Amino acid sequence: MGKLDVSLLRYLSQEDFRVLTAVEMGMKNHEIVPVSLIASIANLKHGGTHKVVRELSKHRLLAFERSKMNQGYRLTNRGYDYLALKVLAQRDIVLSVGNQIGVGKESDIYIVGDTEGEQLAMKIHRLGRTSFRQLKNKRDYHAKRNTVSWIYLSRLAATKEFAYMKALYARGFPVPKPVECNRHCVVMELLQAYPLQQIHELENPGAVYDELMNLILKLANHGLIHGDFNEFNLMVDGNDHVTMIDFPQMMSTSHKNARHYFDRDVKCVRDFFLRRFEYETDEYPQFDVHVQKECSMDKEIAASGFSREDNVEMEKFSDEFRHQIESDSTENQNSGDESGDSEENNANSSPTNLEDALEVHEESAESEEAQNVQDKDQQVQEIETDDVEDTLEDLSLSNSQFRPFRDGSRMDEPKHMAESYETASISSTSVPDELIKQRIRKTLTKQQKAYTHRRLRKGEAALVTKQRRNLRYEVKTSLDLDAM
Repeated sequence: MGKLDVSLLRYLSQEDFRVLTAVEMGMKNHEIVPVSLIASIANLKHGGTHKVVRELSKHRLLAFERSKMNQGYRLTNRGYDYLALKVLAQRDIVLSVGNQIGVGKESDIYIVGDTEGEQLAMKIHRLGRTSFRQLKNKRDYHAKRNTVSWIYLSRLAATKEFAYMKALYARGFPVPKPVECNRHCVVMELLQAYPLQQIHELENPGAVYDELMNLILKLANHGLIHGDFNEFNLMVDGNDHVTMIDFPQMMSTSHKNARHYFDRDVKCVRDFFLRRFEYETDEYPQFDVHVQKECSMDKEIAASGFSREDNVEMEKFSDEFRHQIESDSTENQNSGDESGDSEENNANSSPTNLEDALEVHEESAESEEAQNVQDKDQQVQEIETDDVEDTLEDLSLSNSQFRPFRDGSRMDEPKHMAESYETASISSTSVPDELIKQRIRKTLTKQQKAYTHRRLRKGEAALVTKQRRNLRYEVKTSLDLDAM
């Protein structure tokens, strides 16, 4: 939770980041990730995952924890920061990290530089501080999950804030320009302004007050409520223009407590201007009177409090559309039935469905083909009978003029031996040879990777077995010494 030290980032190898990513993936369904699972996910080429894990834990990028049932490692905030900074550096978004310019109850803000030499602001979400332990009850990042890690909640908060920032900036709201988001880090434009809480004098407090009230009303007309619209989340520049920041707690106007949060935002601004600038007025927006919803940004950004009434309404429209299609089809069918008696007779004689039509068509085709074959056979048979009769007459005359002839070698052969004919069969395939070789090569490569993966995982598991064996030996020797 301390300052961001990035001095070690340049010395980490690709295997180190691979192991950190493996621990991050294992924490999706494990509170403590075993070493065997880390080795299985990381799948280092030459093994040695336990050595990399030990070095990373030495630099406090991983933390070792032991429970009653198992033991393993978890990702620390520093290790999670390194994973996010590595990706931002690869995307040429962050080239250098500067000083810390802000600390909040759930985030830290740093100055960073990009490849073009421009300064940006990087907000790192730190959910789970000691002063903000009730976050799971005050925010709906985790929805209906029973257990969830603080790192995962930080990632959800950053993703939600970046989505709101992009949508609001595209519609002309006074928010910082969003640049990039990765994991729990949000990179945005660096504002040349100061928080409203640090400002003690304004040239025209009434103009700033009106601007803030119009901003609250504009958000509500777009279907959103800030939820934390106070002097700590408002930035004022040299021209007394307000920029809104820190809105991961935004909610929809369809939320059941939308009126309460809207009135609370208005009350925060009124109380601050009365306390700081002694400015008070009776003109302020009211939720039931002044809010006129123009669009639904809450639906576009999936804001919290989005009720199920919209889903029911969409299903209602879909049912109406479906009934309309069915009515159109029935009308077309009725119009087709009224076309004439001749068409009705044809429809009655035609098959009822597609399968019957296909069967009728196939039977007619087979009958026609059989009739054609029968006619051809009759013609061929008539021609052959005439030729055969003439040939037999000639053979009978020629045979009567010669004596019978028998071959001696043929007489010696057994009668049960039949004549054999040699035939050559040639088989060919339609699959090209290159494709066959490619498939075989792919299968062999897959088998080799699986074998290597299994061997590395077995080696990491053997280390745990060795530790347990040593522990049992120590317990046994200690019991023997006590018995003596």
